[in-house]
Formats: sequence, structure tokens, C-alpha cells
Amino acid sequence: MTDDEFEQHREAEPDPQLDPERSPGRHADIGALEDIEVSRDDVTIGEATPAELAAADTEPVEGDDPSELLADLEADSAIDRRRAALALKDRATSETIVAGLAYAATNDPDDDVRQFAVEALTAHGTDAGSGTETGEAAAAVAVELLDDPDPWVRSEAVVALDNLDRDAHESDLEAAVSDDHHAVRRNAAISLFKLRGEAMADLLLEQSRDDSERVREWAAHMLGGVDEDRARDRLRELTDDPATVVCQTAERALEVEPSRFRRQFGGALENDSRLLPGEDRLNRMPDL
Repeated sequence: MTDDEFEQHREAEPDPQLDPERSPGRHADIGALEDIEVSRDDVTIGEATPAELAAADTEPVEGDDPSELLADLEADSAIDRRRAALALKDRATSETIVAGLAYAATNDPDDDVRQFAVEALTAHGTDAGSGTETGEAAAAVAVELLDDPDPWVRSEAVVALDNLDRDAHESDLEAAVSDDHHAVRRNAAISLFKLRGEAMADLLLEQSRDDSERVREWAAHMLGGVDEDRARDRLRELTDDPATVVCQTAERALEVEPSRFRRQFGGALENDSRLLPGEDRLNRMPDL
């Protein structure tokens, strides 16, 4: 940096976002770290090793042939298997790749490998050139994984069914709404809202009282598409929810025009960029 550049930088107006008065703890009665409460229920603090943190980086196998990646799906290292599953997502669809991913998704002992494998398999199943058989094979695997012991695998299975053929699997999605994990319940409700719209009112009102703030958040969001007084009344109640994100979502939902909202609704299953700290695939947060 030159002297002139330094002087310009020093004399520039400070970033208002860095104003100490804007700090969330500025006027709070916080005496120590233990006084700070973190309430988001799907933020996880992991203990990943450097190798595990690199598992989602497919650059080391970027040039590998599908046959090499399929061999890696059977490696002793779970990290190698995770990376192979993710890398196979971007390879040209073939019977051997579909079969390999299907086997990994339903048989691998590592939860993350199963999740990544069904995610990759779904990509092949939704590929316009992959054919109906591949889509059906991917959907059959996803249905099986709705009973997986790991909740993030089940959550990814709902994502798969939503992307592959939510109409054909409406009953499976309806059953998933009763899952004991918040991510599965939320994903299933989002997918069903795409199918049913305002007919989801009863379920959304029920989910607006869910123990999980993330479920309540999305229930409030979708209630914006229900043109009924009971939906608006519940949204007004949710503006006083203990979770700030629920309050803010309810406030926005009260401002939308219901029919336009329903027409434009895509849902988090396709692209949710609002991830929280700790929410990534290495903490078993699926791409929603």
C-alpha cells in the first residue's frame, strides 16, 4: 500500500457495521461467556479432524475415472468413501455409477457416506438424459432411507423424493411429517406445501407450535401462503415467538399476498442459502 493509499484508507468513513454500538451484546447484561444463550436447535459443534474437514473437497480426485471413484467407494477410509460419493455426483450417468451409489447409500456404515451417496444418486436420477429407470432406482433408494437410523440421511431422503417425483411419493412425504427429527419434519412439510398449497393449513398450524424453532420458522413462512384468518391470527401470535428468526419470518409472512406467494414458492429443498453457523455437510446438514 502506498502512502497516498494509506492516507485515503485512514481518512475514509468507517464501516457502520463495525460500530461498537451495533454489537448484539453492547447493552446486554452479560457478565461472562456462560451467560450467553445459544438457542438454534440445529447448530452443531463438531470435532472434525483436518482430514474430515477436507472430505467435501473433491479436487484431489477431480481427474479420477469413474472406475477409480467406484473403487474408492469401497475404501477402508470413510473420508475417501465420502469424497468418492460426492465426486461421482458430477460424472456422466452410467449403470455402474448408479449401482455403486445405491449400494453405498443403503449399506455403508458411515452416516455421511450414505447421505452423500443418496445426494449424488438423486443428481443422476434428475438428470434429463439419465432416463426413467435411473430416477426410479434413486427414488426406491430414497424411500428405503426414510427408515435410516441417522436423521440427516432421512432428511436427505426427503430432499431426494422432492426432487425426483414428489407427486408419486406424496404418501411417503406425508409419513415423514411425523418423524422424530426436526429436519425431516420440516423438509417433508415444505415438499407437501408445493403439492397442496393452502390445503396444508392444518398441518402448518400444528407445526407452528413445534418444539423446533426451525420447523416453526418454516411453518410461519408457508402460512404466508394461506389466505385464512386463522393463519393470519397465528402469524400475529408468532411475532412474539421466543426465537427471533420465527418472529421475523412471521412478520414478513404477514406482508405477503398469499396467492402470489404460492405461485412463486420454491422452498428450501432446492436452494437454502440461509445456513447458520455450523450448518454444512460436514455437520451433516443436507443441501436443502
